[in-house]
Formats: sequence, structure tokens, C-alpha cells
Amino acid sequence: MVEAAWVWAEAGAGQGGIRDPAGLPAGTWARVERDWWTVDFGDAHAGAVGVLIGGSEPGPVYFDVGSGPEVPSTRHWSAYDGRYRRPRAEVLRALCACGWRGAAEYLLDWAAAGDRPLYEADVALTGPLADSTAHLSVVRDAAEPLAALLAEVTGQLNAAAADAPLAALRDDGMPADTLATALGTTYSKALVMLLAAQDR
Repeated sequence: MVEAAWVWAEAGAGQGGIRDPAGLPAGTWARVERDWWTVDFGDAHAGAVGVLIGGSEPGPVYFDVGSGPEVPSTRHWSAYDGRYRRPRAEVLRALCACGWRGAAEYLLDWAAAGDRPLYEADVALTGPLADSTAHLSVVRDAAEPLAALLAEVTGQLNAAAADAPLAALRDDGMPADTLATALGTTYSKALVMLLAAQDR
């Protein structure tokens, strides 16, 4: 499951401090929903960059914001930067909200990232993005026959309902009392309608 990420915009060198990915000033929180999202699949196949540490996915990173009833946490890849006693990502890979995980692993180049937070470093995400795109192609190819079948069944149901709407309701197991309430009539009249539709 892809989770929302909260990223802290830290004060730093330079005028006005460092700005986070959402463009908020230093000293504020930014919410990052997901890394990739398509109109075709929405949240069901929202893609993100996953992190591996020691060959497995780590638990969420918690942010110390002082006291309060809730402690913000995230699984967003940029939070695993090793700063403030957070875990340090070793490998990146693509993941999807449907549970799919990319097989390819991309070693994180800490020499290039330096001491900067990961969201400020120039981390190449082209590998995980390509893997996520390939996953969506497989999902799309598998969904096309299903979409055609659903369209055909919908057409058949619409035709049956147009020809004999009460027969369609009877075949669906609609009880007479529900039909009576829906049509604003008595139980016995609804029962007669359903029985008459049975003869068609």
C-alpha cells in the first residue's frame, strides 16, 4: 500500500532556508501522496519508490515533533536518509499500491547524494519509474479482455431490463415486498407483477 509521506522542510544555509518539494518554507510539513499516479488506475495502482535495507523493506520512519497524541510517520523513500537516527536506504525499487514489488533493485549512490536529505539530492528514479510503467502495461493488457466482457454483460442486462424489467428484477432475486416499496404499491400487486413477468 502506498502511504502519504510527511516531509519536514528544514532550515539551512542560504536566504530563506531550504524549501521542500511542495515549495513550503523551512519549518513546515509537506504532504507527498505518491510518486506516480495514473488516471486509468487511480489509487488502486499508485506507484512509489520502495526502499530495501539489509534485503528487506523497513518499517515506517517516525518524526519526532515533540509532544502530542500522534507521531507522524512515513514509508516514503526520501525519509530513509540516515539522518536523526533514521534508517539509511541501501537499495531502491518500484512498488505499487496493489502489492506488486519490482524485481529490479537500484543501489542508492550515497557518494552522489552526500549529506543532503534525499529529497534534495539528485537521485535517479528512472529505473523504478520504468519498472512501474512496465507493471502498469501488464495490468492494462490483462484488464482489456475483462473490460470487453463487462461491456458485453452490461449490454445484455440492459437489453433484458428494457424488454422485461420485472423479469430482470425477478432473476436478480428481488423480493416482492422490496418491489412494492420501490414502486409505491401493495405487496400483493408487486407479487402479481413478478409472477406475470415469470410467464414471459
